[in-house]
Amino acid sequence: MKQGIILDIDGTLLASNDAHAHAWYDALADFGWEVPLIRLQHLIGMGGTRFLHVLYPQMQEDEGIGKVISTRRKRLFLEHYAPTLQPTPGARELVERLLRDGCRVVVGTSSSRAELDVLLQRAGVADLITEAVTSADVEKSKPSPDVVAASLDKLGVPPHEVAMIGDTPYDIEAAQRGGVTAIAVRSGGWRDDELAGAAAIYDNPADLVAHIADSPIAKGKE
Repeated sequence: MKQGIILDIDGTLLASNDAHAHAWYDALADFGWEVPLIRLQHLIGMGGTRFLHVLYPQMQEDEGIGKVISTRRKRLFLEHYAPTLQPTPGARELVERLLRDGCRVVVGTSSSRAELDVLLQRAGVADLITEAVTSADVEKSKPSPDVVAASLDKLGVPPHEVAMIGDTPYDIEAAQRGGVTAIAVRSGGWRDDELAGAAAIYDNPADLVAHIADSPIAKGKE
């Protein structure tokens, strides 16, 4: 059994990827930047700094128009989209099962602390999660392994005893670069070929719970 688990939240525990994409679309459009929604959907999972840089290399999240757009995006997401979000199937059951099995759990996300508090509430797991790594704790967001390194520090567990559960290629790459086992769920909307590199892929947290005895979590090092 793995000793530690790094949990992504957007798209993994919470059906929020489309909401994030729409918030970015609205914020960019408000300032005259028209980006196809499908393009934005395929960037969800990166932090805001990397997200904007991929779209427009001249933009920075913490200064100029980039900061203005990022601030607008955050407000739109929290005020208009977050209140309607629902957990992915089995989200709470997965966290409960991991804790019951003795795993140490930390949430690793590219979101800010303020956003994470809302996301955990909407996912129905705020009372279960005691440790988290947010954008404020890392220099670079996913797919950089910074979030994995910071999570490992909180877990106090060696990489080969840790699995990271996520829903995007950025989660998988971060896990691989950080030396931990990658486990993917399809609840974020990505295809299996886009999640290549994961030790196993499940439909959603409920599917993982149903097969956890045969999963990389139970089998230990992969």
